[in-house]
Amino acid sequence: MKKGISLLLFFGILLISSYSYCQKPTITAQSAILVDLESGRVLLEYSPHTKLPMASTTKIMTGLIALENCSIEDKITIKKESVGVEGSSIYLYEGESIGLEDLLYGLMLRSGNDAAVAIADYVGGNIEQFIIMMNDKARSINANNTNFMNPHGLHHDDHYTTAYDLALITKEAMKFEKFREIVGSKSWKANREKNNIFYNKNSTLWEYEGGNGVKTGYTMRAGRCLVSSSTRNDRTLIAIVLNDRNWFNDCYSLLNYGFEHFKDYVIFDEGQYFRSIPVIDGDKEYIAAVAKKMFFYPLKEEELKNIKIHIDLPDKIKAPIGKGDSIGKVKIYLDGIMIHEESIIAKENISKLGPIQKLIKELIKKDNKKG
Repeated sequence: MKKGISLLLFFGILLISSYSYCQKPTITAQSAILVDLESGRVLLEYSPHTKLPMASTTKIMTGLIALENCSIEDKITIKKESVGVEGSSIYLYEGESIGLEDLLYGLMLRSGNDAAVAIADYVGGNIEQFIIMMNDKARSINANNTNFMNPHGLHHDDHYTTAYDLALITKEAMKFEKFREIVGSKSWKANREKNNIFYNKNSTLWEYEGGNGVKTGYTMRAGRCLVSSSTRNDRTLIAIVLNDRNWFNDCYSLLNYGFEHFKDYVIFDEGQYFRSIPVIDGDKEYIAAVAKKMFFYPLKEEELKNIKIHIDLPDKIKAPIGKGDSIGKVKIYLDGIMIHEESIIAKENISKLGPIQKLIKELIKKDNKKG
């Protein structure tokens, strides 16, 4: 009898532990989000569309605009307006000639507000034009609840973003190999005589397994803001917290949840066969329809049963057909919501038959029927 009770208690504990293990982490952020970089899937969210100040995480957009519009080899002569800017600094001086690459490292590692102003003035021609470029870029990637008033993140009542928008901006910036290289660096030695060693303020690089970015931010009004990223087994997750006194630990909790509960599943591979389609007037009877590209997606194991695949292909297709021609679509749904659409292409070339070839083909068909 005692043995039976013990077993019941044991299984009860297992159930409780399992239930707790699957719960969202408890965090102190006013707003937060966890995103899979490759797919863009939101894995966790906490008031992700609340508009909030974002302090120096602003500089992710500043770096992105610079990399999109200039060469890192560019040399910049520092103007008076870029000297002595309030807050974090790399101590630029008027008349100094410095490379854009060094400024970008100073921007993202040391969080230099003077570097932000120098970059903005150079890239935009003036600060005002650069801010227009920042806001135009935000609109172009659907970061519609974001508004920039400066390139550094010092407080302004009309300078704000959301955790969701900041994830979109970060995802866009991480497309640049140079950006990933910069934010993943623990230190950098600039090509200048003084103040030439920049140490990264982002503890994620030291404290979290696979940590490789992205940016810290703090002002009295914004609180502690952090964009952390980590790559494990070729998967990169981005955790963002805004106004969070426990910023690093909360980001680590979010990242842990993502790595523990989600894995990438290949839904279909590149060149995967779907079906054969009859060909009209072709030198072959059928064409193989295959996937143009691989598609994989982060899922919890229990979500696999909720994936549905809809294949849209014609009943017949006319020749000629070129190898790689788009002949249909495959759509992937999760819980009834489309998460991906991909082209289905022809696997090979099929030529159109000429009049004599068609006649011969018909005669062969008739003979085969008689036989």
